[in-house]
Amino acid sequence: MAIQISKILVPTDFSELSLHAIKYAREFAATFEAQIHCLHVIDEAYQYWSTMGPESAPVGPAVEDLKSLAEGHMQRFSDEHLVGLDYVPVSKVITGSPWADIVHYALENTVDIIIVATHGRGGLAHALLGSTTEKVIRKAPCPVLVVREKEKEFVKP
Repeated sequence: MAIQISKILVPTDFSELSLHAIKYAREFAATFEAQIHCLHVIDEAYQYWSTMGPESAPVGPAVEDLKSLAEGHMQRFSDEHLVGLDYVPVSKVITGSPWADIVHYALENTVDIIIVATHGRGGLAHALLGSTTEKVIRKAPCPVLVVREKEKEFVKP
């Protein structure tokens, strides 16, 4: 059975680390003649509400402002890193729970592989922050390639 990949999902937070996953995704896309789907999920849990008094107010910018800002980042990110592909990439910004919405997007769009970068945190940082990547690996409807910060050079034979 030959492996066929036509859709590649690359979740991004626009960090330098995300660029490692994009490099791998571009190589996979070229090799398998696949389309890249680039997704940024604004974590709706960031919005902690103050419980001081009957008129609570959000701490931080409004979700609409964050989404507008993220869409600008996505446009620049796409213009810089997703040009020259054989198939027009799909770029999307949504608000929700990062791991759940990455998995949902992969399922809804029949993605064949998810390529995601990870910081590789361990110990207390992992216990306190959890791991979006770990949850994606456990729940994804397709294979997940995890690219670590310290990667190997990707060279075609």
